[in-house]
Amino acid sequence: MGKIRLRIKALVRERGWTMKEVARRAGIPYTTVATYANSQGMATVDYTALHKLAQVLEISVEELVEIVEE
Repeated sequence: MGKIRLRIKALVRERGWTMKEVARRAGIPYTTVATYANSQGMATVDYTALHKLAQVLEISVEELVEIVEE
């Protein structure tokens, strides 16, 4: 099974926001955003949360996700 990493930190930094601000704008818990942002690779994620994060960051889910292991 492959693992993915989310490019949250870089995207948040580019916009000059904080992860707490992104969580608030997306309507998802800060702990979820922090966990996703700090993970070196995850096998499972909440697609609804990914979709909300991508919408807030104004990118596609594909642009948010980076495959780190297959």
